[in-house]
Amino acid sequence: MQKVKISEVCKITNGYAFKSDNYVTNDGARVIRITNVQKGKIVDNDPKLYPYSELSNLDNYKIDENDILMSLTGNVGRVGKFPKELLPAYINQRVCRIKPKSDNLSDNYLYHFLNSDIFENDAIRNSAGAAQLNLSTNWVLDYEIPLPDLPTQQKIAAILDKADELRQYNQQLIEKYDALTQSLFLEMFGDPINNPKKWKVNKLKEISTKIHSGNTPKGGSEVYVDKGITFFRSQNVWKNKLVYEDIAFIDQLTHDKMLKSSLKHGDILMTKTGRINTENSSLGRAAMYLGEDDKANINGHVYLIRLKKDIINEFVLHILTTKEYRGYIRSVCVGGIDKRQLNKEHIEEFPILNPPIELQNQFAERIQVIETQKQKAQEALAKSEALFQGLLQQAFKGELH
Repeated sequence: MQKVKISEVCKITNGYAFKSDNYVTNDGARVIRITNVQKGKIVDNDPKLYPYSELSNLDNYKIDENDILMSLTGNVGRVGKFPKELLPAYINQRVCRIKPKSDNLSDNYLYHFLNSDIFENDAIRNSAGAAQLNLSTNWVLDYEIPLPDLPTQQKIAAILDKADELRQYNQQLIEKYDALTQSLFLEMFGDPINNPKKWKVNKLKEISTKIHSGNTPKGGSEVYVDKGITFFRSQNVWKNKLVYEDIAFIDQLTHDKMLKSSLKHGDILMTKTGRINTENSSLGRAAMYLGEDDKANINGHVYLIRLKKDIINEFVLHILTTKEYRGYIRSVCVGGIDKRQLNKEHIEEFPILNPPIELQNQFAERIQVIETQKQKAQEALAKSEALFQGLLQQAFKGELH
């Protein structure tokens, strides 16, 4: 299959350095930053608006519907197609726009290629920076993409569109289950921080037997083994979910030296360091360990929270993962923008609602029903994701026609 450099068929526009001091709360256009560009989508978390009066000479950075935007810093190589409902909008620095300039290139085919793991992994490997990756637009311009004839591109894009629809449907179903859980909690108990129903409130340390962060073993990743004790790091702890992709293992001897952070079934894990700018940011994410006692451990970027026997773990976990608690965590954490931290003292002082135990049990039972259905949707999403990525691989190796 013919390959061409992106520079031959596309125009790339780098973003503008908008002044954050000029942001306004209304009557302005969105400034799209790297945090808004996620894999396969543009998100509108924490929107920043720029006054229209300051945009008269910046038309070169104005975004059109379906423009392909790419992140150049941090999670490099992620692309999203810009939706009409977020216009008007402009691209900020470290975000670039990629537009076809040739009639021989389908913009939908281009989007699917740039959104593939093939391209994203190449972008990560060719980025510079230790604390945070940076991708050069010159590298993007020189990158070669497969370019079959236009009818073949359109056929490939149509197949991938259908597979993507299935994937998006399953993702949206999961989000609806999450919204249902949130709605149920607010209806039964109200805002967990403002506590409008005036429930009794305990500090987390009062209902816990242990709050403890792990350690990074001497030697770091060099002590990891192929099989052994499961070793959770911050990238494995997400909102109400432990992710086993890229999981590490330590041997029994290393684990025995770290018994204070050995996990028990039902322990809640929470990330200690990271960003806090979006709902899925790395700081303060929490999930429950449901494995066997003393068969897992945590590194220094994760806390374990072990609750007393008479506490409903699922109820407390849900409080810690609500949107309202994200705002509370943002207000108490310390550190710079790029790396915030929760200290043990912060977590010990976390306010936890304590309504009647009967209500907590009712909530936990209802949540279990929702979680069972959500698990089925997650399994369907995994299958549709595997199908989509498999089709991408075939498409860009010339095997899908």
